[in-house]
Amino acid sequence: MNFRMAVVGVGRMGKLHARVLSEMDNAELTCVVDINEPRAMAVGRRRNCTALTDVRAAVDKVDAAIISVPTLLHVGAARPFIQAGKPVLIEKPFTDDIAAGKKLISLAKKTGTSVQVGHTERFNPLVVAMQKHAIRPKFIEAHRISPFTFRSADVGVVLDMMIHDLDLTLMLAGGNVESIHAVGINVIGAHEDICSARLIFDNGCAANITASRLAIKTERKMRVFSEEAYLSLDYGKKVGVMIQKSKNLDLIQMAREMKVGDLAELAESVDYRELVNMENLVVDDAAEPLRRQAEAFRQTVVNGVPPVVSASDGLAAVRVADDIVKAIKNYRWDGKASGRKGLDVIRRDE
Repeated sequence: MNFRMAVVGVGRMGKLHARVLSEMDNAELTCVVDINEPRAMAVGRRRNCTALTDVRAAVDKVDAAIISVPTLLHVGAARPFIQAGKPVLIEKPFTDDIAAGKKLISLAKKTGTSVQVGHTERFNPLVVAMQKHAIRPKFIEAHRISPFTFRSADVGVVLDMMIHDLDLTLMLAGGNVESIHAVGINVIGAHEDICSARLIFDNGCAANITASRLAIKTERKMRVFSEEAYLSLDYGKKVGVMIQKSKNLDLIQMAREMKVGDLAELAESVDYRELVNMENLVVDDAAEPLRRQAEAFRQTVVNGVPPVVSASDGLAAVRVADDIVKAIKNYRWDGKASGRKGLDVIRRDE
């Protein structure tokens, strides 16, 4: 069964969604919507579909929609479809307004439709491979840095980039965030461009998450420590390594039985990495994450399968992001020595 789709907002991400849907055998890209008429017309011609400038004109033409407008406009663009009982997939972050997000979730429950959030990293083949192993993290470390792209300037780096790792961390940790410590600074505009946050969960898990959109290189990595195993993931290279304690018991026992001096002598003749039993994660990257996400959304629309990333999941990540931004604004740069707090400390000093 084909399902008729609209893509609302055909900027960078919207164009990608339109391409993926137009390439799917079991989906029909019926229309694209953008207030920029020339842009809508150009994408409509390229993808052989109707181009519209008003969201309301698309509602009756489709079975579901992907919302890919700027974050500030997510709720307004999604509401007409949800009011009509049409499922939507809203690009990450779900919203920049927690209260409005909660109202949208309530509306979806009232009209009996579903809302999925576009956290595509959930569909990253490396994340899919990692989830096949029963890992109970006690410490998570994530780095997501890149040069400035001049996109998403309407929000800070926490909602722009860190939100990916917040969603993954919440999924992996499985507990409630108990405390947050964060520091960040804005350089380009009014919002933070760099942030480092530490989260403590009520189940004992801790996470250090760093994001920057002012780096000179691109890096997306995560390390996961548990009592059973250690995982090192490189999302960009789609490479993951796992070291399991159960597969290295002989080495652990040998090291425990040796004296400190004997261990020091081994350093001159033995490479520790050659002794460790490491396992490469089996990664299936036959389909791009955006295509996997679109297929999952179709399963939700056509077969009623629960969303991979529900609106509640998306809102949970936004709540933590909001708390991190508040922590940034309350950070005392000089401790008690002065009253400098929050963002813009460099400009304020000039």
